[in-house]
Amino acid sequence: MNLASFRKAIEKGNYEWKKHTLIHLAERNISQGSILEVILKGEVIEDYPEDRPFPSCLIFKMIENKPFHAVVGLDAQNQKAYIITAYEPTLDKFEPDFKTRRK
Repeated sequence: MNLASFRKAIEKGNYEWKKHTLIHLAERNISQGSILEVILKGEVIEDYPEDRPFPSCLIFKMIENKPFHAVVGLDAQNQKAYIITAYEPTLDKFEPDFKTRRK
């Protein structure tokens, strides 16, 4: 997935938070700014090219010694990003690098 396209959409303000994402961020005490930083400065750790309605990817970034994941979809035609979900990954589902899923 072309992370530059996601970043361009975010930098232009051409993005949308899914309602459930905002609810979950508030419940988890995660700031929107932190998740935007994940998207702008993080690395893609999984691609989901078959996702519908738009291809998406999982992005990882450490912020203040905390791991964060964000799943973001991209409408390439309209250059609009959709922030689908965001969370702090846990060791029961990910290896200690927080990038590799446990099998």
